Amino acid sequence: MIQVNNLSLQFGKRVLFEDVNLKFVDGNCYGVIGANGAGKSTFLKILTGDQDPNKGSVSFEPGKRMAVLKQDHYEFDEVNVLNTVMMGHQELWKIMDEKNKIYEKPDFSEEDGMRASELEAEFAEMDGWNAETDAATILSNLGISEDYHYTLMADMPGELKVRILLAQALFGNPDILVLDEPTNDLDIKTISWLEDFLLDFKNTVIVVSHDRHFLDTVCTHICDIDYGKINLFTGNYTFWYKSSQLVARQNSDKNKKLEEKRKELQEFISRFSANASKSKQATSRRKLLDKLQLEDIKPSSRKYPGIIYEQEREAGDQILHIENMSAAVQGEQLFSGLDLNVSKGDKIAFLSKNSMAITRLFEIITGEIEPDSGSFHYGTTIKTTYLPSDNSKFFENKDLNLIDWLRQYATTDEERDEVYLRGFLGRMLFSGEEALKSSAVLSGGEKVRCMISRMLFGRGNLLILDEPTNHLDLESITAFNNALINFPGTILFASHDHEFVQTVANRIIELTPNGIVDKLMSYDDYLKDDKIQAQVEEMYG
Repeated sequence: MIQVNNLSLQFGKRVLFEDVNLKFVDGNCYGVIGANGAGKSTFLKILTGDQDPNKGSVSFEPGKRMAVLKQDHYEFDEVNVLNTVMMGHQELWKIMDEKNKIYEKPDFSEEDGMRASELEAEFAEMDGWNAETDAATILSNLGISEDYHYTLMADMPGELKVRILLAQALFGNPDILVLDEPTNDLDIKTISWLEDFLLDFKNTVIVVSHDRHFLDTVCTHICDIDYGKINLFTGNYTFWYKSSQLVARQNSDKNKKLEEKRKELQEFISRFSANASKSKQATSRRKLLDKLQLEDIKPSSRKYPGIIYEQEREAGDQILHIENMSAAVQGEQLFSGLDLNVSKGDKIAFLSKNSMAITRLFEIITGEIEPDSGSFHYGTTIKTTYLPSDNSKFFENKDLNLIDWLRQYATTDEERDEVYLRGFLGRMLFSGEEALKSSAVLSGGEKVRCMISRMLFGRGNLLILDEPTNHLDLESITAFNNALINFPGTILFASHDHEFVQTVANRIIELTPNGIVDKLMSYDDYLKDDKIQAQVEEMYG
């Protein structure tokens, strides 16, 4: 158990949160959410002892061990992969290290023998004899093959280091597990394994994530940083979001009587509680929701960007035809013999074990590079709008403020007008003086919101989106997600956000070096179909 007492933190005059009193107990998973800059990661640092609060304290049940997902990818460069994982259990690793040093002594004394005996007993009590096997199993489940287990961390690719550090946090059954964005750089199968791991985990989990499906699957509670406070809510992310939206609508309805509002909220809780019985955490989550008091639900102060796509013209029946297209990078085949006909109204999610395959396809069909072979052509009514995963070239001019940056993409006199641009930027959450900030100092999420603004100005009827939710906060992801659901045109996109893909896509295409799998179905149905998944694995070879 973790007890947070009268916790406050501020930087200068800016108060992140104050007078926070919380209790985190065994068997629950707490998802920490809040707008960008609200202090999510900072709160985790206070819990782990890496940041001191201005006031208050954090106390732990005596003897409990905490494991934390490390963010420093270079801390273990001189250690091999397997040992890096086992170092996650510091007490066990300390015993292993001392034991090995004693046995390496050339002049092994009687005192050394007694100490070694003590260490062996402690080692056995901690199940140390299974440590290497357990560490290797976690690594394999996270997609790190045995070929890498004795490789130095310094020689590992960056995207695999993330998985190794995650394995380090999961190793040894910690009493408290603290994870900051654990799904970053994980593919859907590895995320699914992590979800199952956390669902079976009997101790306390505290996690920050922008992945709504992940939060919905694993969380029993939501820890919301808002109004300068940190409040705890029963239920997963979707329950928190829908209930807070419902309360906000009710608060704006001055004519509805209090009793009617209570009845509406109670019916909502009952419906959601019933739906929870279908989840993997059915029993525990339903019991929690059944105990929920109406007064526990509060509206959020979050602001959501106003994203509404408009087409310059409706597309005709001919959208995009690709014939016998192939692409490779440095001798590695990304895809080959690609034949594809995109139909009107398709919202196609592209999948691949190699994300470069999708990026290369999008770069080809947007005219940025040439294919190795094959051709493509658009229908005469088609106007494309492209959101690349790498937007750095769009922000190379450091002298532009946001108004001037967006003005570059205006197509009408109205759009070039400063009043119009300010209003538009305001809807994208750049209000007041923020519209005059330099494009050179934008955060990753702010840059993506600018790129979405550029897309809205384009008014295309075919959107091409490469990992569009990267760097966005939950509010922007939600608004963007809803806009694409309502978009009447055609979309080609790639995303690691499960909820985003499931709610937008009506067609799934997986690119492999040996052809494609093309299915007219939802993402969840695609993943659950064992025959399709067997076919996919066979095509990857």
